[in-house]
Amino acid sequence: MSRIFVTGGSGRLGRSVVAGLAGAGHHVISVDRDAIPADQLPAGVVQETGDLLAPGEAMRLLRETRPDAVIHLAAIAVPFSAPEDVILATNTRLAYAVISAATELGVRKIVTASSPTVLGYGSPAGWLPDSFPLDERTTPKPWNAYALSKLIAEQTVQMFAAAQGEKIRYAAFRPCYVISPEEWDGAPTQQGHTVAERLADPALSAPALFNYVDARDVADFLDVLLQKMDSIPNGETFFVGAADALATVPLAGLLPSFLPGSGALAGGLTGTSPAFAVTKARDLLGWEPKRNWRTELKTSTTLNDETTALLVTAGSKETS
Repeated sequence: MSRIFVTGGSGRLGRSVVAGLAGAGHHVISVDRDAIPADQLPAGVVQETGDLLAPGEAMRLLRETRPDAVIHLAAIAVPFSAPEDVILATNTRLAYAVISAATELGVRKIVTASSPTVLGYGSPAGWLPDSFPLDERTTPKPWNAYALSKLIAEQTVQMFAAAQGEKIRYAAFRPCYVISPEEWDGAPTQQGHTVAERLADPALSAPALFNYVDARDVADFLDVLLQKMDSIPNGETFFVGAADALATVPLAGLLPSFLPGSGALAGGLTGTSPAFAVTKARDLLGWEPKRNWRTELKTSTTLNDETTALLVTAGSKETS
């Protein structure tokens, strides 16, 4: 069992990461500016509040809790949800403050969250990759402050890895569009739509190239990553996504409608193939996503009539 310090532990992804790691037997310290009600904390989780941007606060909390590993999730999590300069300054300062303090204190394993948006899809100037599926070899081309801040977070762990050698292990991960457990049951997703609505109307998921991941699978990934960090190259970055796309029809036919010029590139994305590959995580770590929209929505017992109707309509489109 490890002592794991999770920043942003009260957030959409953070809550599932904290619960998943605690369920795997780790002692988890959840750190956030805002506390969640104590009765919502998994058994054994310690909650700390603090502003990690305040001078010395990350160092204080890390020194007091003495973790074996740090997982940094805290950030302004939605592009354009604040002025661009605020997003860039906040996210880069948070990453540097946490990673540098953990490094100075000799925390053995340090992981930071990045984002698939570093690749640059959705650029108003147009964007096409060299090939599909997208993976860690795809050239990053960030076009907004959020995406740039996440690429800088990746480069921050790589910088520290270059300076520390093998003394401290670092990694970054790019979680796809996160769907939390309650969102399978009809709660609004980050953009305000339900999962069923995103499936029924491809235009809602097209801006993210139909990527997604169950938050619990991210927690499982992080548990495996922490176990394997000593045996993989230092400073690696991983995509973390579902094994399929958040779509009811193959992306080979769907992507060209929303991404001009992608017809030939997307031709191999047949069946349920996603646009984002997790091959690296599979090969280096042995991690596989366990959950997808078909299993999670179909097994839910709280779907309302409207949601069911949306899925039936989407299913008829898939088979037509």
